[in-house]
Amino acid sequence: MTITPTLHTGRLILRPLALSDAPAIQRHFNNWNIIQHLASVVPWPYPEDGAETFIAQELERAAAGEVIYNWMLVLRGGDGEAIGNIRFRPWSGNAKGDRGFWLAERYWNQGLMSEAVSAVNDFAFRVLDVDVFYACNAITNEASRRVKQKTGAEFLGYIELAHHSGQTRAEKWRVTRENWLRRNP
Repeated sequence: MTITPTLHTGRLILRPLALSDAPAIQRHFNNWNIIQHLASVVPWPYPEDGAETFIAQELERAAAGEVIYNWMLVLRGGDGEAIGNIRFRPWSGNAKGDRGFWLAERYWNQGLMSEAVSAVNDFAFRVLDVDVFYACNAITNEASRRVKQKTGAEFLGYIELAHHSGQTRAEKWRVTRENWLRRNP
């Protein structure tokens, strides 16, 4: 079973996904401004039990031996409520990429996701010794693109991937250990 470690940044605590996160996920994730940029495999309208179902499936995958890390983003000094998620599956070889994330709309444009992604990149390259991983985003998702650019991802091109917004193309990015360690000695 994969154990997701707790990671700390200047403003955030990235802690493992837990069943107790369901209310916060349901409240923050059930938002068209977030969902529209996600692959159409995510249910929409988001079901009332969507967060509980997601958590149960992710915990079952980890318990069954799938190498999967799920961090919930929590503000340091806050009330402990999850405000976002980063899901990382190193070595997955999935066409949609190995890492995905979302952040509650109230916290957009504050650099929080770039801070969290940097911590996950550090974990991937310094602890897991990953050589490379991939991430994708809808071509209309400028904020996700900016996070990738700020955190050292290299744009590779486009792939076909249906999104809720109707968009069928996604940008594919690569993040390499060599590039990350050069930028972050």
